[in-house]
Amino acid sequence: MNFAPIDYIVFVLYCLVIIGLGLWVSREKKGHQKDTSDYFLASKSLPWWAIGASLIASNISAEQFIGMSGSGFRLGLAIASYEWMAAVTLLIIAWFFLPIYLEKGIFTMPQFLEQRYDNRVRTLLAVFWLLVYVFVNLTSVLYLGALALEGIMGVPMWGGIVGLALFATVYSIYGGLKAVAWTDVVQVVVLIGGGLLTTYLALDAYSDGAGVIAGFSKLLTDAGDRFNMILFEGELMYEDFENGGFVSKDAYQLLPGLGVLLGGMWVANLFYWGCNQYIIQRALAAKSLKEAQRGLAFAGFLKLLLPLIVVIPGIVAFALDAPIQRGDEAYPWLLGRYVGPGLKGLAFAALVAAIVSSLASMMNSTSTIFTMDIYRNYFGKEADEQKLVRIGRIVSFVAIVIGALVAPQLASLDQAFQYIQEYTGFISPGVLAIFVMGLFWKKSTPSAALVSALLSIPLSAGMKFLMPAVPFMNRMGYVFVISVVLIVLISYLENKGRDHENAITLKGAKLAADPVFNLSAFAILGITAALYIIFW
Repeated sequence: MNFAPIDYIVFVLYCLVIIGLGLWVSREKKGHQKDTSDYFLASKSLPWWAIGASLIASNISAEQFIGMSGSGFRLGLAIASYEWMAAVTLLIIAWFFLPIYLEKGIFTMPQFLEQRYDNRVRTLLAVFWLLVYVFVNLTSVLYLGALALEGIMGVPMWGGIVGLALFATVYSIYGGLKAVAWTDVVQVVVLIGGGLLTTYLALDAYSDGAGVIAGFSKLLTDAGDRFNMILFEGELMYEDFENGGFVSKDAYQLLPGLGVLLGGMWVANLFYWGCNQYIIQRALAAKSLKEAQRGLAFAGFLKLLLPLIVVIPGIVAFALDAPIQRGDEAYPWLLGRYVGPGLKGLAFAALVAAIVSSLASMMNSTSTIFTMDIYRNYFGKEADEQKLVRIGRIVSFVAIVIGALVAPQLASLDQAFQYIQEYTGFISPGVLAIFVMGLFWKKSTPSAALVSALLSIPLSAGMKFLMPAVPFMNRMGYVFVISVVLIVLISYLENKGRDHENAITLKGAKLAADPVFNLSAFAILGITAALYIIFW
């Protein structure tokens, strides 16, 4: 894709604004040195709009712009369930999870697990999360981002990986979560504005200039089979590029009908939004519970909008019979074909904003978990606040270097978004069971939680090997149920049915009493229901 001089100017200006803002908000008052609360929790000062913006900027990355557009190209609107069901999930987290987390005053999710269970559970889950963040999340975002740079600007894969890693590193390592969160406010405006621009131009061009409404209507007519939210077995077959050729596959294996609404999708979403450090860390940094809950509601409204930005472009590319082999090439192809000079820089800045904000968030959360759950517990019990901050910065740098080295290994994948969901799903069922039972069942014991954590990967891998026909989303649901049953049985055997001494007691934690949040929640639930009814 050829960039005009104005495109380079727009993109460079965006980069300078983000780096400058990140460094500016990272400043400290004279004589004050950053402590762990400043670095890892932004001094617990975030308002609702910064929390919501940062949640979305951290969540939306290359895996959505590139990966979800690729799945939209192959599977259609059904992949939007990840977004629309996430909006409802955010309300559940705000209602039931957040009051407990904030009352406990925690820095990390593993720290909560120690308070509820014991240090063994904390350490095991800390190691799990570090491995997932570095070898799944960071690597996939770097790879997909570099793939976009390669497709749009012809930047070699390695050059793209190094460039994105350096961009995220420049402002996030020094400033910590404060720099990440406040730059995310700008990033989310750029990524949503630029993303909507790309969708608008693609639909307008698809209608031969008749407008975006006409383009969407034409798309519904020409690609009607790509607008079903619930896919049944054999309903939608798609061509997947594999081993040098195209292979016909059943979309049901990735999005198994009613199993999406009633099964494993809830496991994926509740784990991601309620137990995931680099997401929930923004809410932990809130000024108050009210600000945190309103921030999650704001993020919920944005999630309802996102399929228009990250799924519809993939469907447009499908309707145009885009000459691509991998689904993940759909968005770069569309950007190169339909976005004109002067606007390419903005659209490209939106994509880079999504990538860099996610990388910065993952780096910061990786360093938070390692520093607060591993280093301080085992190696630096006497370390002062400034040393912990230094360790956090070093870990951020090491994590991004490892991610950059591993990222090129994902080049053989057709739909990297599905890779992320499936292999995160090896861990999420057992971990979610630990959190749900720990939060809401007073009899859960540490040994039961430990067994659930240790068996999550073997159970998932065993089911994948022994029952390959079971869609991975259904498999997550089955493993979650098995994990819950195991926790109940082991807890009863170990504690004879008594409440555990570390059981949660909701002294100060209350359900939402904020009318603004409650009104927003009802609006989100109503819109989500309407969308599913319309596109059933």
